[in-house]
Amino acid sequence: MMKELADIRKELDSVDREIVALFEKRMLLCREVAQYKITRGLPVLDRSREEQVLENRASMLSDPYWRDSVRELFEGIMALSRAEQEQLLREAGR
Repeated sequence: MMKELADIRKELDSVDREIVALFEKRMLLCREVAQYKITRGLPVLDRSREEQVLENRASMLSDPYWRDSVRELFEGIMALSRAEQEQLLREAGR
């Protein structure tokens, strides 16, 4: 039996709430990364690390059909994380 559209939308809302909460948690962790980099004089961007993360996240999929989409999603998330870190580094005078 097919679900009603309203029920599907309720499930989407629930999933989105989880995504938002996890995004917020991830961004707070990115601030911690920035503080670490500030104290050690490290650059924000580490391309090899980002590529490792992208490959790792794609490998987490149970269905490889979504591989490109997951890579694109995490490229966007990491761009936001870099922007946050760069802002914190600027505020710290680096």
